[in-house]
Formats: sequence, C-alpha cells, structure tokens
Amino acid sequence: MNPAHIDLFRAVMRHGGMTRAAATLGIGQPHVSRAIAQLEADLGFPLFVRGHGSAFPTEEGEAFSREVERTYAGLDQLRHAARQIRELGTGLLRVACQPSLASRLVPRAIRHLSSARPGVRVSLHVPSPDTIWSWASTGQCDIGLVRPRSGYAGVECEPFLRVDAVCALPRQHALARKRTIAVSDLVGVPLIAGGPSVFQHAIEETFARAAIEPRFALMAQYTAARCGLVAEGLGLAIVDPLPARELTGLPIVLRPFQPCLPIETMLIRPGGRPPGNLAARFINLLKAERDAVTPLA
Repeated sequence: MNPAHIDLFRAVMRHGGMTRAAATLGIGQPHVSRAIAQLEADLGFPLFVRGHGSAFPTEEGEAFSREVERTYAGLDQLRHAARQIRELGTGLLRVACQPSLASRLVPRAIRHLSSARPGVRVSLHVPSPDTIWSWASTGQCDIGLVRPRSGYAGVECEPFLRVDAVCALPRQHALARKRTIAVSDLVGVPLIAGGPSVFQHAIEETFARAAIEPRFALMAQYTAARCGLVAEGLGLAIVDPLPARELTGLPIVLRPFQPCLPIETMLIRPGGRPPGNLAARFINLLKAERDAVTPLA
C-alpha cells in the first residue's frame, strides 16, 4: 500500500467525496480517483460505490476507515510525544549548583526557561561541591555549576564564571574609607573565616605569603552568614561578591581585595553525549545571565 493513497482515502472519507477532497487539497479530482482505484486494487476489495458523480463508502470501506483512523490516532500520539520531547525535553531537568548562584543567577535562568517552555520541570539542588561533581560523573544531574575539582571521570566541563573576592566591612568601619583593602590592612583585625574549602585555603595562603597571622575570630560556612556577622560588627570577611551584593539590606560595604583572589566556577555535565535540547537551551540561558553580571564598582 502506498501511504500517500491512504492519506487521500482518509481525505475522501473526511470530506464526503472525491471532488470535495480534491478541492480541499488543491489537486485534480482524476488524481484522487486514480489513487483510490490503485488502493482498492492493492487491498483486493472496493472502498466506494461510485455513481452520478458521487462516491459512498462500502461496508468494507467503512471498516477499513476505522482501522485507518486508529492508526492515525497512534501517529498523532507520536507527533504529540515528539513535540513534548522537543519543547520540554525527556523529563525532569536536574540542576545542581553552589550556594553563591542559587539565589539569583540560576533562578533567573529557570524563570526564562519556564516562560519559553511552559510546563517544563526543573529540579534545583544545592549540595556540596564534591557531591555536584559526583552527580555529574554518575549522570544524577544534567547540569552542575561548581568550584573546580580534579579526579572525576566522565564529566564534560568548561569555565563558566570568574570573579574576584571582595572584603565585606561594616559601613562605619575605619577601613571602609579605603577604595581597596589590602591584606596588609588586616593585621590584627578580627576576621570571619569560611568553612573548610578551596577558597578558605586560598585566603589563608594569601596571609601566609604576606607573613601575616590572620585573626579569625569566628567561622561561618556561607557568604550570607559571614556578611551578617560583619553587619553586627563582629569582624571583616573576604567573600564571593555575587551573593554578597544581593544582601542590600545589611549595613555593610564591599571593597576589592588585594592581592587578587579569583573565584572560579565550572559548568559541568555528564560526559559521553551532547546535552539534550532542554539542557542546551538552559545552558544558553545560564550564560546570558552570567554575561549580565557586572564587576563590582
């Protein structure tokens, strides 16, 4: 059977005759008639009773039409499934990111994705860096935004973002008048350490290279907590500027810190295959949000 002939048969049934079907499709009636005749020859039974310029389905034609419609219903379902996959991906988009990007940059990208693809499902997680790398390595997340690590196989990674650390100070602090805070300015000044991490280790190395003993009076894992302690006058903190800039309600100021302490973020995903359409779209939205991030003035 020629699929094109079946399409024409369906059109004749839906429009109530070969002439109407031909007019609707913009083709000649003889072409439709020949196609139906060839289909009848292939099937071995008549589909229509012809006479006086009209064509009525035979009992066999009615039965065959029901089977055709069942087949087309399945094809319509396949088309719908293909559209869903094209527009919404293969299911849940799983995103894991570090805390510094979880309150603004990533949610904004998710909002844009939801606006462009209504009904999309996204799961956002904020685990430890090692967990994010492990999830990407084992395919438990589709996209990760995380500090650099080594030793994880099966992960595709690319540089995503680099910012320089800043010093958070109370607005009324004497050092707040300076445009830049140098490590030498922090001799004897109470400081608030971050949790054990690559970044905290880099801060401590900076003091060691300057032969300065840092005075870490308190410790808080996250930038928001460290800045909250700064606002209470309990010390200064060297922090990631992205989450710190969002804390506009706190009476603190942020100043560039010297020497430069870069904070890097990688975009990672499971290796071995290209990202799906939905993941690729989300990656582009993440990069657009990243490009909107401006350096600290």
